[in-house]
Amino acid sequence: MKLVLGTRGSQLARAQSTLIADLLRGRGHEVTLTIIETRGDKETDRPVPEIGGKGLFTLELEEALRAGRIDLAVHSLKDLPTEDAPGLVVAAVPLREDWHDALVSKGKKLMDLPRGARVGTASLRRQALLRRRRPDLDIVPLRGNVDTRLRRVREGALDAIVLAAAGLNRLGRGGEITELLDFLPAPAQGALAIQASAGRAEIVAALHALHDETTSRCVHAERELLHLLGGGCSVPVGALCVPDGHHLKLRALVAATDGSRIVEGEGVGGDPGALGAVIAARLKEEGAQEILGAS
Repeated sequence: MKLVLGTRGSQLARAQSTLIADLLRGRGHEVTLTIIETRGDKETDRPVPEIGGKGLFTLELEEALRAGRIDLAVHSLKDLPTEDAPGLVVAAVPLREDWHDALVSKGKKLMDLPRGARVGTASLRRQALLRRRRPDLDIVPLRGNVDTRLRRVREGALDAIVLAAAGLNRLGRGGEITELLDFLPAPAQGALAIQASAGRAEIVAALHALHDETTSRCVHAERELLHLLGGGCSVPVGALCVPDGHHLKLRALVAATDGSRIVEGEGVGGDPGALGAVIAARLKEEGAQEILGAS
């Protein structure tokens, strides 16, 4: 089957899309990549939370799918809005990469950084957890592609940065990680989503061969929790679901961006959606909505 895969133009997006394209080629499909620029790629002068709007890195790709200009799109699943996109379906969620946040510095681990060290991150969740762990650090908003961010550490503009380990690994830059942090990640961090038109049954069937059911169940629980908390991809919510025997274990938190307050919850269940709902309700009881409303 001939397939046109839509991707953002960043180095990481192309690496992720090439990974999926190669898997499909290995199954006998002919795949070509086409670059589609999203609003999030164009507006790089402000932090993501300030720009706002759902689908910041996905909307244009979804429009191209509906128009038939592309046959499939590859997204970082944590960037995909939790609401279903009309007419589209996530046809496959491949095996998850490393879910950790990664600290990159000139050799110093988080707790060894000097007081007042400048640490860059674009994520409100990471800002909150960094401030919780090290309130003496200077947390600096950070945008730009991975190379740009790494260069700021190399050149001394920042003492350290925090990125997703999955992205560094997919770019072959995992060797630059100084420390894997024990922070709860963003919901679905490290996972990819392969999206297609719901009406293209033959394409949906071809993509399902790349699906990992365990990953899919875990990220479903994490994203259901995020959805019920009313959050998008940039809010200070952390969640991680892992297999626990025949069940799933979900841990989650909501943190004030200044690190002053955090609410946490965890539980075990067999149904991903129900588990996400239970933990979301537990966090709300502990004051999650108040924290999110102030973020």
